[in-house]
Amino acid sequence: MSGKKVLVTGATGRTGSIVIQELRQYPQEFEVIGFARSEAKVKDLFGSTEGFVFGEIKDKSSLDQAIKDCQALVILSSAIPKMKAPPAPGERPEFDYEAGQTPEEIDWIGQKNQIDAALEAGVKHIVLVGSMGGENKNHPLNRIGNGNILIWKRKAEQYLIDSGIDYTIIHPGGLLDQTGGKRELIVGKKDELLNNPPKGIPTTIPRADVAQLVVQSLREPTAKNKAFDVISKPEDEPGAIITTDFAALFAQTTPGL
Repeated sequence: MSGKKVLVTGATGRTGSIVIQELRQYPQEFEVIGFARSEAKVKDLFGSTEGFVFGEIKDKSSLDQAIKDCQALVILSSAIPKMKAPPAPGERPEFDYEAGQTPEEIDWIGQKNQIDAALEAGVKHIVLVGSMGGENKNHPLNRIGNGNILIWKRKAEQYLIDSGIDYTIIHPGGLLDQTGGKRELIVGKKDELLNNPPKGIPTTIPRADVAQLVVQSLREPTAKNKAFDVISKPEDEPGAIITTDFAALFAQTTPGL
């Protein structure tokens, strides 16, 4: 293959698996390598382990092997909270993180390992998907299992910016399991869209649209060295124009967190 070699971590996640599928739609542009922990999960999702390598983001040596000869890295790894037990009637469920899978370990140490491995391997561009809400230390997501997930994510994002590698940092709103390519996307900065959303616009976006943003970030020069929040207008929003010009969308964004 002659395309740009791209390593995608978090490849078996709900967004990561879509990113793999979308990148595979451009076989002349990309050679896609998925990085995952579970062979069984890869087989369930993709039917084969071809095009995947297996390891652990907390083990930098496995990343060093996986990222060799790659020109780009897509970071989609993230700590995932688990419900402690079914809640009693009328009570809210409580969540925690599995041992070894806390936000500090996954979203800080694991992402730092990925950035360090990329730096040593000569990777030219890293696309990192985080989350809106990082401006608020008291955000409810930080209270889950006392994990401070958004705080650790932002620490990793700043580490990426300071690394000197070209970056694109995407902070999506709430993720929807809906079809992509049918909405107008809106970009912003520093949680402005979260705190003061356009009238009547939910602070949400389909995972498939986030996946397309990742793909287009690797294709469009205007996405380099940018960090931005993103939400979408509802499909039936009057006057909405489906986003297809990603170069123009990225041109609206700016460097730094």
